[in-house]
Amino acid sequence: MPTTKRDYYEVLGVPRSATADEIKKAYRKLAVKFHPDKNPGDKSAEEKFKELGEAYDVLSNDEKRAAYDRFGHAAFGSGAGGAGGPFAGRTTVDPFDIFREVFNGGGFGSRSGGSSIFDEILGGASSSRTSRSTQGEGADLRYDLQITFEEAVRGCKKQITVRKLEVCDACHGSGAEPGSKKITCPTCHGSGQIRASVGGFITMMQTCPRCHGTGQIIEKPCAKCGGTGRVERTKTLPINIPAGVDDGTRLRVAREGEAGFQGGEPGDLYVVLHVEDHPIFQRQDRDLFCEVPIPFTTAALGGEVDVPTLDGPATVKVPAGTQTGKILRLRGRGVPSLRGGQPGDLNVRVLIEVPSKLSPEQRKALEHFASLNDKDSYPQRKSFFEKARAFFTKQ
Repeated sequence: MPTTKRDYYEVLGVPRSATADEIKKAYRKLAVKFHPDKNPGDKSAEEKFKELGEAYDVLSNDEKRAAYDRFGHAAFGSGAGGAGGPFAGRTTVDPFDIFREVFNGGGFGSRSGGSSIFDEILGGASSSRTSRSTQGEGADLRYDLQITFEEAVRGCKKQITVRKLEVCDACHGSGAEPGSKKITCPTCHGSGQIRASVGGFITMMQTCPRCHGTGQIIEKPCAKCGGTGRVERTKTLPINIPAGVDDGTRLRVAREGEAGFQGGEPGDLYVVLHVEDHPIFQRQDRDLFCEVPIPFTTAALGGEVDVPTLDGPATVKVPAGTQTGKILRLRGRGVPSLRGGQPGDLNVRVLIEVPSKLSPEQRKALEHFASLNDKDSYPQRKSFFEKARAFFTKQ
């Protein structure tokens, strides 16, 4: 006689009016309680865990739940104690997969590489995720390099010295003495991972400390490197810095990080650039900015002035009547594009300078000049006082 299935709502301990969130919370709580990792060897707990997974599989799906509310277990054919239901022949999902779904979708998130917190905390039924350490790959390295403003704009070549783990020249990175061979790690039995109990309640999968995740150990380790396949050395590397880099730019030098464990792939070296400030120029993306003082007579009459560029002095025309703050733009005299586009511009902001001391002749000439001026000679001043007069009239 077939076993009578319990009501799914009863299994999860929720009323028939329960919301999807309430069903998920109830399942999560009970699944943790009856999880096989918490109850090793307890067949009753294992059966309850499977029963919970079956109930949640149905009640968490709107279509299946509607069919169950209408037909009961008969909605799922022989798999649920009946026959010919609308879901007959469908296979119930693995309760471990449901548990992962609940934990990943319930605010617990997932780790990089696709692994979930469920997999990391409870170990799961199985795991295929790997990391740099479990593959024996070498670590990436960072080197901070300071360069001048001009070197960043124009590009340059540098040499840096790095202290890092390099391939052992005695064993050529294998970690083994000549004639020695690798055998299956007796600690993890070749899996590269071991289970570690936390507080006697949950277990976690950890990289095997004996084989470092490779699943193999060496019968006779290399005497020079101790079986790691790596020794520490100082290495000098040429670094090509392209024109147009900026402060914080990160250059990747492939395979120049630390050597891998026992012949694993090496990591990469990342050179992070720090650009010194310039006494004259400021930079904004590909454009350069500077401020240049000019005599007030040149601003009034117009003329030419010399301005600095990174390639030497250049001459620009100053229109008559130029005011302080006017931008004179030199096209293409800025920073080259890293992606091969057009270079930026040099933007020169004009600062009008008046003489701090006057000779008697200069004073006399300026007094005569002032006597010839009228209000139309200073349109900005005229506009300001008209606005001020209008403002005070309203008071």
